[in-house]
Amino acid sequence: MEEETNKVPENPEEKGWAEKAKKFIDKADDFIDEKVDKVKKSKVFGEFKESLNKAEDYVDDKIEDIKKVNVKEKLDAFGDKAESEAKDALSKAKEFGKKVAAKAADKLDDLAEDIRNKSKDEKKPEDLNTDPQP
Repeated sequence: MEEETNKVPENPEEKGWAEKAKKFIDKADDFIDEKVDKVKKSKVFGEFKESLNKAEDYVDDKIEDIKKVNVKEKLDAFGDKAESEAKDALSKAKEFGKKVAAKAADKLDDLAEDIRNKSKDEKKPEDLNTDPQP
C-alpha cells in the first residue's frame, strides 16, 4: 500500500521533435491528398481533361484524314493548330499548377507556424512574477 501512495502518476511526456515532425508531415500529406482530390473534382480540371480528350479525338480524326488523303498542306495546318492548342493547354495547366502550389504552400506555412507557436507556448517559464534584479 505504501508503494501505491509513493508512486508518481505517469503523465504523458512532452512529445519529442521527431514525433512532432512526423505528425506535421502526416497532416501535410493529408492536406495535399485532400487538395489533389479537390483539384480532380474541380471545374477547371474537368474542362482541362475534356479539352485533352477533344484534342486526342481531333488528332485521331486528322490522322485518319491524312491516311486517306496524303496532302502536305493539311498536315502543315494540322501541325500548326495542334501546336497552338497544346501551348494553350500547357499554359493553362502551368497557371493552375502555380495557384494550387501557392495555396498548398500557404497552408503548410500556416501549419508550421502553429506548431512553432505551440512549441514556444510550452517552453514559457512557470513563474512570471519573479522580479529581475536591476
